[in-house]
This record gives sequence, structure tokens and C-alpha cells, in this order.
Amino acid sequence: MRGFETGLAGKVAIVTGASEGIGKATAQLLFDQQAHVVICARRPDVLADAAKEIEASGGAGKILAVPADVTRPDDIQRVVDAAVEAFGGIDILINNAGGADAGPFLEQTDERIAQDLDLKLFAAIRFTRLVVPQMIQRGGGRIVNVTAIAGKNPGAKSMPSSLSRAAGIALTKALSKELAPYNILVNAVCIGKVKSAQQDRRWQATHPELSRDEYYQRLAQDIPLGRVGEPEEAARVIVFLVSELASYVTGCAINVDGGLSPSV
Repeated sequence: MRGFETGLAGKVAIVTGASEGIGKATAQLLFDQQAHVVICARRPDVLADAAKEIEASGGAGKILAVPADVTRPDDIQRVVDAAVEAFGGIDILINNAGGADAGPFLEQTDERIAQDLDLKLFAAIRFTRLVVPQMIQRGGGRIVNVTAIAGKNPGAKSMPSSLSRAAGIALTKALSKELAPYNILVNAVCIGKVKSAQQDRRWQATHPELSRDEYYQRLAQDIPLGRVGEPEEAARVIVFLVSELASYVTGCAINVDGGLSPSV
């Protein structure tokens, strides 16, 4: 983003699910833009490694790693408290934690659906509830909910993930209207097929006979751009939305999918 003023220097951001993939790439880019970034994820060792790698990159921001399970309200409170204690407030929230649990409808138990909603929807709700008062005190803020294109165009055997992703998009639109008077902008980024550690584990579990490149080439067969996305490509869109470059953008659900989705 050289040549543009992002307005992110000194801003305080929380990024969930930030130990790898899109979350880590987003935290890195925010750090590069001189923001102070609080990252959280469930695995303390992987999270600590991510923080060390980001810090070693030489950015001008500050990084704070707080291990947390975002399905636990007490852990969410602890992350928010740590951000306020370390940096004095919160300007940006990126709700990125989540997976891609999906299968046939008749296999979906109430427990499985509830667990998915806890991870992808209620975690975002609880984080938002805690950070909005901080943002109001600071004169505004930015919230990005990282969802998936399945939330707009659910397919067969896409539950429970498509249910929670659709709810996340609805949450985004409702909050964008309610929080606009406080200069809090709320958007969603709908992810298609993007390289990740989760995808790598799926490759090793389902197609160990393929090389990693071969696996991703197969995964890209239905993508108009002809390739699976990189985490950094999603991160750039997220960071754009939380920057001053997107000061008149709110209530949007932007596809980052190489043209895969049939909807806008």
C-alpha cells in the first residue's frame, strides 16, 4: 500500500484465529502498517511462533499474543482486557476464527450445529459487544467479519458452516446500520478457496498421493482465475476495509474467491 495513507499507524487491532492462514497474514500486514495488533488463537505454541515471526519482520507496530478459545466468553473478555491494558483502547476488530465444518444435513446434530455457531457467530457477537464501547470512546472504529461465499450461496452438504456464515453476513449488515452514527464501519469478507494450514491438512488426509501443488491445482478447476487464492490476497482486502482508504464503505460483503461465486 505504498503511496497511500492508510491511517493505521498507532491503531489498535484484535485479530482472532491469527496463528496461521488469513488471520496471520492480516496481522502481519497490519503490523507492517504500524498498527498495534493483538492476536489470539487456541494453540499457545503456534500462536507464539506466529507472534515471533511477525515481530521479527521489522514492522513498526507492536504485537501481543493472547492464547484464547473464542467459544469461551471468559477468554474473549481476557483478550479484550489485554488489548485495553496494553494499548489503551481498541480501534479495529477482525473476527476471523472459524473452520469449514460441513456435511449432509441428516448428519448434523444439534450439538454440532451449536458448536459451529459458537465458533463463527457467537464469538463475533461477544467480541463486538465488548469492543463497540471502546470504539465509541475513540470516535469510531472498524469491524470485519471474515465469512465464506457459502453464506451467500449454500450448496448441498454445506451445513453447519453455511448456516453460521449466512448469519455472520446478516449480523454484518444489521450492525453496519446500527453503528454508523458512531462512525463504526462494519463489513464482511466472503472467502472462497484460499490456501491454508487447514487445507493442507485436508490434502494430507484425503489425497496424500498428490503433491501439494497438484492438490491445489485440482481444487482450482472450477475457479475462473484458475488458481486457489493466497492468504495474503485475502488479508489485503481485510486491511483495506479497516483503513482510511475505505472510509465510505460499510455494510458490504465482499467476495474474495477468484470469481468462483455466482453472486456479487
